[in-house]
Amino acid sequence: MYLVGDIGNTEVKIFLLNKNYILKKKLTIKTNKIKRSGLNNILSPLLSKINKLDKILFCSVVPSVYKIIKKFLEYKFKCKCNEIKQLNLTKLIHIYINKKKVGSDRIVNAIGAVKSYRNLIILDFGTATTFDVVKNKSYLGGVIAPGLRLSLNTLSNKARLIPKISFSKPKSIIGKNTVEAVRSGFYWGYIGLINNIIKLIKKKSKIKFKIIITGGFGHLFTNSIAYPTILDKELILKGLVNILKN
Repeated sequence: MYLVGDIGNTEVKIFLLNKNYILKKKLTIKTNKIKRSGLNNILSPLLSKINKLDKILFCSVVPSVYKIIKKFLEYKFKCKCNEIKQLNLTKLIHIYINKKKVGSDRIVNAIGAVKSYRNLIILDFGTATTFDVVKNKSYLGGVIAPGLRLSLNTLSNKARLIPKISFSKPKSIIGKNTVEAVRSGFYWGYIGLINNIIKLIKKKSKIKFKIIITGGFGHLFTNSIAYPTILDKELILKGLVNILKN
């Protein structure tokens, strides 16, 4: 069995795969719930009947949480746990910038997509909204904008009369109340941000890109962006599996 995972600022996603790289189980945990004590109980729904792991691989943007999980798994299964930046990835993608200064999740997303597409922009709706550019299967870098959920929470926390809002696609550009107005502002504001950043990337590079969308809110934006898009919710898992096979 193989264990792979994505440690993000908001959530930790862990996947259990069989030896044919088929997903058997998935566990999602809030990142702030990961502590040294009690980790066995937290991971028990995934690992309770597992006695042996052959490979363990993570991408992580939270080093302190990765360190806790790594120590637990290596002790429990006597199997080395790797973070993707420890590995040589040149067979999968060429990285023409300092990979130590790029989030591991962004690299894994790119590796998840390059097998199917040559030139692409990956738009990931995570804690941050990120745009990553791949040209001729070479990772060039990207753009990081504020995340939608983070921005919504900041507005609610700072503006006393704006409640916590569950985000959804607005029915109209003009909101009939505060909640509808906020949803409209964020949705269409992000559409403007997304369209303009893609436009500038295309203008700078003079290349026709495939636009791949992933991340929590991605499905809400696929039909409103000015460019053809492909939604892939499992991009991070595909990338981890591609690295695992390498």
